[in-house]
Amino acid sequence: MTGVPASAAGGPSGAKGTAAKGAAVAASTGGARASVDQASGASAVGEQESGKAARGGKLTAAAVNQASVWNVANLLTMLRLVLVPGFVALMLADGGYDPAWRSFAWAAFAIAMITDLFDGHLARAYDLVTDFGKIADPIADKAIMGAALICLSALGDLPWWVTAVILGRELGITLLRFLVIRYGVIPASRGGKLKTLTQGVAVGMYVLALTGWLATLRFWVMAAAVILTVATGLDYVRQAIVLRRQGIAERKAALEETEA
Repeated sequence: MTGVPASAAGGPSGAKGTAAKGAAVAASTGGARASVDQASGASAVGEQESGKAARGGKLTAAAVNQASVWNVANLLTMLRLVLVPGFVALMLADGGYDPAWRSFAWAAFAIAMITDLFDGHLARAYDLVTDFGKIADPIADKAIMGAALICLSALGDLPWWVTAVILGRELGITLLRFLVIRYGVIPASRGGKLKTLTQGVAVGMYVLALTGWLATLRFWVMAAAVILTVATGLDYVRQAIVLRRQGIAERKAALEETEA
């Protein structure tokens, strides 16, 4: 006698088996949907948290950038600016001819020159370059040198034409840099650095109340500083002209390529 499978029979056991399978499939589908919903919720929460973290990171970065103005390089620049009125007061104290006061004035000038050597190096080496430093550093350099030259000429220790040549060159080259900055930056040359060093030494020797052969030596050091001042100034003018011509040629070529 041939048997009939229970699954094919329309009996209660077959109905129960079908119902059980349906429940299992439904449970599996519901679990999958729940898992998807949970994953979507977790993703949304994660996106919110990542957004908050990004905003927090931006705020932190902004705070760091704002605080970076008060770095050691900028503090040295600020010190140099503060030394300018102090130097003038010491230089002109007691009529401007007292050797003791002139020695104190020389110390202030020397500190200003030394900080000028270090603040730029520190800013570049440790990534401390700020907009404030870019503006304040050259101002501090010109201020201390200009104050020393004007005081020396006012006291009769240095001819006014020397002061006019040095300050005229410094201000003129600074203006020239701004005029050609859209075409590029004129880099500081070795001659320019040597000029700055020679100027500092020469002016420092004039600030001190020197006599004898040292007074003669300072004359020749100042003569060398004036020669370097003029020579490097002319070289910077040449570089500015070349840079401007190159910039104009590059813009013209780019315009022709765009039109073509």
